[in-house]
Amino acid sequence: MILVTGATGTVGREVVRRLPAHLGVRIMARDPGRVSGADPTTEVVHGDFADPKSLVGALRGVSTVFLVTNQVGDDDVRFIQAARSAGARHVVKLSAAAVADSGAQDLITRWQRRNEDLLCGSGMEWTLLRPRSFMSNSLSWAASIRSDGVVRALYGSSANSCVDPRDIADVAVRALTEEGHAGRVHTLTGPEAVTAVEQTACLAELLGRPLRCEELDPQQMRTALRERYPSAVVEALMESAERQREGAKAQVETGVPALLGRPAGSFRRWATDHLGAFAVV
Repeated sequence: MILVTGATGTVGREVVRRLPAHLGVRIMARDPGRVSGADPTTEVVHGDFADPKSLVGALRGVSTVFLVTNQVGDDDVRFIQAARSAGARHVVKLSAAAVADSGAQDLITRWQRRNEDLLCGSGMEWTLLRPRSFMSNSLSWAASIRSDGVVRALYGSSANSCVDPRDIADVAVRALTEEGHAGRVHTLTGPEAVTAVEQTACLAELLGRPLRCEELDPQQMRTALRERYPSAVVEALMESAERQREGAKAQVETGVPALLGRPAGSFRRWATDHLGAFAVV
């Protein structure tokens, strides 16, 4: 039995679509009604990282787990304890590439490091997936592109070797279903480092309409982020953006092609497949 958490999120949703149902797949979700794309035979159960009793039920009979947490706190602590007690054998964890960067000391990265350490010291087999930023993060520009033809970004000329979430999901499925991934760290990037300015130009070409990239200053970006995140998370994201400006996120890794036997997907390919989100109806 494979348990998938985060099945309503960007990567988890793609993992669910790719896992063969005959293997025995269970999805844990706070709201099972939000789960889509799963095989009709897939079991969907309620589970909440903050509710240890629900974790016991979700983990019963499970041998392998895809673990996704996104809220800074103790979700990993509770889940790893429950998985170990339930007899789970192998946990594939979605982490972040920044964990390996000694210069990254923001709140979110320190939280991910702690979570990795917890898992690696749990006694269970583990695999760590460390992706760079998701290409799908550019969906945050969709509304302003549709209404104003503008991409608003901080440090628009800074490069990021962002990765297609579908590539992350393909690697995750291999780690969940194949031997040979226990004790391994997979760092996942796209095939090239791209800037917001370059992404804007790509989207403009694909849409067939002029777009411009408007660079926000740090205070403007901080104000915008505060509409969505707590102050501590906002400051972590600002620190992360500063590291990108300094070039810390431009390195292209070989993880995706080495693991999947094909090139990593480009931003152009991702944008082509999701162009409807940016198009004026």
